[in-house]
Amino acid sequence: MPLSELDRIEPGLGPSTDDERTIARVVDLMRPAQRILFITGAGISADSGLPTYRGRDGLYRAQDTTHGVSIEEALSGPMLAARREITWTYLLELEKATRGVVPNRGHHVIAEMDRYFDEVWTLTQNVDGLHHRAGSRNVIDIHGDLHNLSCTRCDYETAVPDYAELILPPRCPDCQGILRPTVVLFGESLPTCKLARFWREFERGFDIVFSVGTSSLFDYIADPVRRARMSRVPTVEINPEPTAITPFVEYKLAGGAADVLDRIWDRYLAWWPWA
Repeated sequence: MPLSELDRIEPGLGPSTDDERTIARVVDLMRPAQRILFITGAGISADSGLPTYRGRDGLYRAQDTTHGVSIEEALSGPMLAARREITWTYLLELEKATRGVVPNRGHHVIAEMDRYFDEVWTLTQNVDGLHHRAGSRNVIDIHGDLHNLSCTRCDYETAVPDYAELILPPRCPDCQGILRPTVVLFGESLPTCKLARFWREFERGFDIVFSVGTSSLFDYIADPVRRARMSRVPTVEINPEPTAITPFVEYKLAGGAADVLDRIWDRYLAWWPWA
């Protein structure tokens, strides 16, 4: 279905917001499920100590950076090409925010589900790598990972634990070209291979779709939720704030990701026949 048609969907009566009843209903829907999709954003990493980007007290709440440009301009492909020192200033800021953090209960709950369902997939906007570190098997990090670097001139690639030992902007040891993290900067295209992989899995069908800790500002994040709704697939949003998809989901749980996921999972395990 074209995005133009999806955009014309009228919101329903709104999602249920009674937490305990909603959690009970979500668990009921999970019991027969075989394939589950999680779509995650910065909110799921908030309990690891990472700031959200555009939410309350977010890293990007300010209109301009100290360089007098917006954060979108500073962290853009054109800026990296023109003034790499500006882009690397804010890449370093992002990386410092992730330094030393570990996966929280929300990440671990999703990873634990791998043992109980046929397949659990996670489409994440996060570049912190925490889903992988928690042990999730099927992760599509659509925006990449800050810790994976590649050369802008040759085929050199490497992975680093952090940027503490880098001289910024870092240079390639093979050709002296500038290194960059393999993340999608503003103004750059999403990786077609990852998008194709996601939509292949989406077309196979999911039994329930969760949107967790994302403001859902981008179509490629909101669209799967709306498509699921059109196909009568149950949709659940976990976010303390209203978002672009709140009027469209069936079930809204207005709380922190780690706490809500833990409560859902505890209730599911209490029912699970072989627990």
